Amino acid sequence: MNEQFTWTASFGAANQPDEQRIGVVVGGSLSKGLRVRLDSAISVEQMAVGRYVVVHSTTGQRFFCMVTDVELNVTNPSIENDPPDFTDPFLQMVYSGTASFATVMVSPQLSIEGGNTPKPVKTIPGHFTPVYNASVGDVNAVFGEEDAQHFNVGAPLELEQTQINLNLKRLVERSVGVFGKSGTGKSFLTRVLLSGVVVRDMAVSLIFDMHNDYGWAVPDERGRSAQGLKQLFDTKVEILTLDAESSRRRNAKYDREVTIAFSEILPEDLAMLRETMGFTDAMIDAAHTLRKWYAKQGEPNWIKQLINLKVDDTERIAEETPLGTGTLSGLQRRLQRFDRWKFLTEEKVTDSVERILHLIVEERKSVVLEFGRYGSSLEAYMLVANYITRRIHAEYIQRVERALGDKSMEPPQLMIVIEEAHKFLDPKIASQTIFGEIARELRKYKVTLLVVDQRPSGIDEEVMSQIGTRVTALLDNERDINAVLTGINGAQGLRQVLARLDTKQQAIIMGHAVPMPVVIKTRNYDEVFYEAVKTEFYNRHRSPSPNPSEEPDPVRAAVSKKGDRRLT
Repeated sequence: MNEQFTWTASFGAANQPDEQRIGVVVGGSLSKGLRVRLDSAISVEQMAVGRYVVVHSTTGQRFFCMVTDVELNVTNPSIENDPPDFTDPFLQMVYSGTASFATVMVSPQLSIEGGNTPKPVKTIPGHFTPVYNASVGDVNAVFGEEDAQHFNVGAPLELEQTQINLNLKRLVERSVGVFGKSGTGKSFLTRVLLSGVVVRDMAVSLIFDMHNDYGWAVPDERGRSAQGLKQLFDTKVEILTLDAESSRRRNAKYDREVTIAFSEILPEDLAMLRETMGFTDAMIDAAHTLRKWYAKQGEPNWIKQLINLKVDDTERIAEETPLGTGTLSGLQRRLQRFDRWKFLTEEKVTDSVERILHLIVEERKSVVLEFGRYGSSLEAYMLVANYITRRIHAEYIQRVERALGDKSMEPPQLMIVIEEAHKFLDPKIASQTIFGEIARELRKYKVTLLVVDQRPSGIDEEVMSQIGTRVTALLDNERDINAVLTGINGAQGLRQVLARLDTKQQAIIMGHAVPMPVVIKTRNYDEVFYEAVKTEFYNRHRSPSPNPSEEPDPVRAAVSKKGDRRLT
């Protein structure tokens, strides 16, 4: 047995000269993970949860694993009751690694054989198989090199000289979730993801920017100005606003103002506000009845009429419909809140949704819709997001069905970004909302969601199960952790990793866009990042010129302006 162990250890050392051996496998299972006893020369303090190790079997197979737990052990329980005097260095050296030792639990994620593609793990290595720290080559073998589809989003823990490359094509194919408690940098992480999607032309995005975080520059926590998507990709991003006054006050540039006519709002849009505005089932039914009743009177502007309803009109409606005056009064009081939202107009000025559709489908631009002061009103945010998404989704269905059999007629892949997602995808209403419908459809009609939320436990379980890729910063609520890990293989081990992330610039990525769960230190969203994506954007989108020295590229000129011009 000793000869076998010596041969196995020497095999690993001979084949991995540049890697550090940390220990050997001494037990475990496929479902619960492998127990690895650390070599005496390895400090247990180096073995943080979330880092990667590789088990090298005698058959040449490599098992790529994640550390999920760390434990101290002793050979004799009496040592715990009567610890030796470690002020004597000799005693400490004698006990360490013999009578006392450390083990780590590692979860096998993938197996690699030779130069083949990584495969799911279906077995485990044998006893006393050597374990090494993962090398840069190991990480690259799993996550691949950065290319037209793969975008660098950060570095694995303890291996900052390499990078984790996200498969953007797989990312946009299904809905995405960015989760984390308040203050963990969800918005900056979302910006990094959206930058990759824009610069690689994987999809167009419609971003409902609740807190004005994505379009134009905002200060980061260091007080510095962090550039928005418009400043990075001027010709591929357009900013619309519901509150031009707020944009001017913040010195934030925008392309045009968005207005919505009262007559364009349907009872279905009010149903989304059931919880936030206190609409009862009777009030929602009344809204459907009133819209039909006013249409018969030749009046399409039913909401404005209801807001200005007089006592005599109330009595008339009560006589001609089955609606009670109490229900009418309650509905009227709640709808009067709409009068404070200046983006709602009595007459239809322009069709803002048609403009958004033109930008997305014809010009293939991403659209950031800023809410300005209305971002603090959850009701306004939900009403606008639901109304616009409902119409765009209906148009996408028609376009995709018309394009059956002709790829050239298909609209571009669209990713809709919403914040406070649990309000749209609450279990009580998710089955009835347009957002729940989009999440369940997957990529059938080329529309997916990117949801940003700090309370994933508030999202309907069925919808959560359809989120393909989950990018999760620190969560400390047990229900939120359970929700994020629902349906993830090896969730028990990942629970410890997720609960111990740093509060800033660390996240775990799981699901469709990565071959295995990975803990990363995210890229800095700073000048180095700006320069990298701007340079790539210019190189990908510059137009050929017969004489470049005499005919400057307009895209290059746009990205060099730093976004400081007034947009019209």
